[in-house]
Amino acid sequence: MSRATKIVATIGPASSDRETLTRMIRAGVDVVRLNFSHGKPQDHIDRASLVREVADECGKKVAIMADLQGPKIRVGKFEQGKVMLANGDKFILDSDCQMGNQERVGLDYKALPRDLRGNDILLLNDGLIVLKVERVLGNEIHTVVMIGGELSNNKGINRQGGGLSAPALTAKDMDDIKTAMSFQADYVAVSFPKNATDMEMARQLSNVAGEPFGHKPMMIAKIERAEAIPLLQEILDASDGIMVARGDLAVEVGNAAVPGLQKRMIKMARASNKLTITATQMMESMIVNAVPTRAEVSDVANAVLDGTDAVMTSAETASGKYPVETVEAMSAICIEAERSDNVQLDADFLNLRFTRVDQSIAYGALFTAHHLRVKAIAALTESGSTALWMSRHNIDIPIFAITPNVATRRKASLFRNVHTLELAQCPDTEAMLKGAQDLLLAQGAVQKGDLVVATWGEPIGQVGGTNALKILRVGEY
Repeated sequence: MSRATKIVATIGPASSDRETLTRMIRAGVDVVRLNFSHGKPQDHIDRASLVREVADECGKKVAIMADLQGPKIRVGKFEQGKVMLANGDKFILDSDCQMGNQERVGLDYKALPRDLRGNDILLLNDGLIVLKVERVLGNEIHTVVMIGGELSNNKGINRQGGGLSAPALTAKDMDDIKTAMSFQADYVAVSFPKNATDMEMARQLSNVAGEPFGHKPMMIAKIERAEAIPLLQEILDASDGIMVARGDLAVEVGNAAVPGLQKRMIKMARASNKLTITATQMMESMIVNAVPTRAEVSDVANAVLDGTDAVMTSAETASGKYPVETVEAMSAICIEAERSDNVQLDADFLNLRFTRVDQSIAYGALFTAHHLRVKAIAALTESGSTALWMSRHNIDIPIFAITPNVATRRKASLFRNVHTLELAQCPDTEAMLKGAQDLLLAQGAVQKGDLVVATWGEPIGQVGGTNALKILRVGEY
């Protein structure tokens, strides 16, 4: 059974050699995430080049996602590298401090004192340490330790309930966008966007940087700020997809709120014809263990059943001991979860009004394929939009995005239940349909006599022009 849910894998020191990367792609990686919080620009350029080489060797198109660091709201460094804070201790966050000690530590985000008031709660190191603000004196934030523990260099800071004013795009992010466009990253993930404006600015910067290469990436909003939740629809409208970034989001809104938010975000994104990636701690124990916990298996399976386009690894594949095994385990979980998924296309289309011809063709193809029980759907596409619309609804029939455009193939590798094939531009419809049929036969996706639903646009080659649907019997061409 082919896997519908895609796998986004972060690569780093544990997975940047050719052999490991080859094994990971063969195991099922669809999208490679480059984390711009770590490494130098040349590191990312070299890794992107290697990913493309290895993917081509494996006969597969793999998308590259450039994940921007965003604002560094972190403590500074300590003289001894770390301190141990006990409940009830007084502790100062001081933006003027150069080197921290048991009493105080510096701040990477110098404007933090302006954002805080007495009784605010600060969560450090993903919420493991909790500080209560007593008062703010100039550049000093005086706190008392509510929950103590070990605090080491450069750990993150969140305010409970959100509300920090740090901009989503920093000067470093703007430089990193230029680096990402130099190797034509297929996706740009924006950290900590607060509203649609943040995403619109990131898209504009990316399009300008990509213009010399004739490239426009798709934009992913990482939902990790509490204030982004009420504005989720406007952020979706300004993006091509969202990442349910459960780490920082959980720290700001509380762990208990995240599962419900995850389901809501995925449902909203699918209704808006947008992509979704579910991320953070999905297979966390596999950083050091060769098998996942039962809870992790359930977590990945539930994200699949929620309808996510992709599940994502972070440290598991970037720095963990078992990067290949993590991908293999994740792939197996996705396949098993999909077996139990319900197809409710009739209910999906009830009272739905179509606003575009190409959208109507996409949904008509789904409905026809479902009720005729065809073997495959062939979306002959330039931009991939038709395949994207089809992928917003669960169907147990594979969708093939067949295109002459390599960039479209890479981007579509993130779409749920969409597999991509390359077909050169054909002079006429008959030649195009025969080419699509032959590709599906060569892939083993269909056999002679099988039914296939095909969609395409006339005139051929026009972006956004899908306006034709045909039911084919394989072998007629």
